[in-house]
Amino acid sequence: MINFETLHTRFGARVTGIDLADDLDDETFAKLREGFASHSVLVFPDQPLTDEQQIAFSKRLGPLEATKVGSYGAGTPLVILSNVGEDGNVVPDDHRLNMVHKANSLWHSDSSFKPTPALASMLSAKTVPPEGGETEYASMIVAWDDLPEDTKAKIDGKIALHHFAASRNRINPELMTQAEYDELPPVKQIMVRDIPETGKKSLYVGSHASAIVGMPDDEAKQLIDELVAFATAPERVYTHTWRANDVVLWDNRAVVHRGRPFARDKHARVMIRTTIAGDSPTVRV
Repeated sequence: MINFETLHTRFGARVTGIDLADDLDDETFAKLREGFASHSVLVFPDQPLTDEQQIAFSKRLGPLEATKVGSYGAGTPLVILSNVGEDGNVVPDDHRLNMVHKANSLWHSDSSFKPTPALASMLSAKTVPPEGGETEYASMIVAWDDLPEDTKAKIDGKIALHHFAASRNRINPELMTQAEYDELPPVKQIMVRDIPETGKKSLYVGSHASAIVGMPDDEAKQLIDELVAFATAPERVYTHTWRANDVVLWDNRAVVHRGRPFARDKHARVMIRTTIAGDSPTVRV
């Protein structure tokens, strides 16, 4: 029987009593989907999924994004987050694979840089370092609830520009390829999202957000930084310490996340992500 155990006082749950490799019956899947909407982050321990099994389960949540150009796994449903080279050895700290992890160490929502941002991400741990490399999740629903009323009034209905380069350039101006620039121009996203399943509102900013429509750039950047800092205060964060075969499913509409540092040039870390596509843009052009 499916069971949800609270991980944080205000969001997140550990899910036991199911095997994600099984063809879940409709009743169990409905309970899982309800838990996803209400908890935003679901942790499934001890789920040794094959790539095919992960894809099959993810497809029940919705159509999958194809991995973008320039990423390990491009053109497939899998994002391969790894610091292991083709020779099977850990790559140097300044290798592109490690630069990608450094960029992912900034608070972000997956695919907010796409016209239709992602609904959810599912990440499975294949190889984890002996220490470090955790993933932190911050609830943007909790952040919205906690914001002062004058700040809510200031940003509700506002539109931000999200660009993949905004986060990558903070790590290394040469990290983003020309193909990525060509495929991923800046897009508009609403700054406060509605979560229709729960009737909640969610703050929607992160490291991909680079400007706010109708606001001077300096003021916009300061406001975005302040909002991210507020949202990711320790009391609004759940930190997941990975074990091999852990699977975490999260709602990109409702949380931001980041990877934590580890000895990237010494220890392997291999994670596989599937990304469930959203159903519509947040801003109608």
